[in-house]
Amino acid sequence: MLNLDNISLEIASNLLQIEAVSLRPHQPFTWTSGMKSPIYCDNRLTMSYPEIRERIADSFATIIRELYPETEVIAGTATAGIPHAAWVAQKLNLPMAYIRDKAKGHGKENQIEGIIKPGQKVIVIEDLISTGGSSLKAALAVKDAGAEPLAVLAIFSYQLDKAVKAFEDSGIPLQTLSNYTDLIESAVKLGKIKEADISLLQSWRNDPSSFGNS
Repeated sequence: MLNLDNISLEIASNLLQIEAVSLRPHQPFTWTSGMKSPIYCDNRLTMSYPEIRERIADSFATIIRELYPETEVIAGTATAGIPHAAWVAQKLNLPMAYIRDKAKGHGKENQIEGIIKPGQKVIVIEDLISTGGSSLKAALAVKDAGAEPLAVLAIFSYQLDKAVKAFEDSGIPLQTLSNYTDLIESAVKLGKIKEADISLLQSWRNDPSSFGNS
């Protein structure tokens, strides 16, 4: 049986070591939205590290076997969720599809590439949960296709209240391999940040809009 607490700390450590996640509590990053943040996440880097991507795929596959054994299709979100969905689908010997942010403006104008049939039970694979909006949009596309999104599985979550509420309101379960809380703990152990930085990093999660804007 998979111990999610242990895997969360392990994945957090992996992400920090390969700099897929970076923490700068005193020199915040600026996101595309303009928001200041002490964290920047690019889980696409995991593709370049076979042992780490294998651990991620194994963990996703174990969660699906244990919690969602009725799964019939693995669907990745475009674009960062696609490779992880492919590896998981291969491990489980299941069909795989991927979901665009919006339907194409040409050809068959598909939003879903691959086959998701009405009534099928689908797991959506995502790389990162920030506000949860894009992940839930993908899950709703599955619903629109007449299928059932059993859950969204992601590598990492910022644990923002907005995302937590969005998933609660949707009724769609969310499972993540790691999260912001365990990342901070791992970062202290690895010497990436000081213990004195913890409260500052936690303040961002509690109120992202005020961070670095004072």
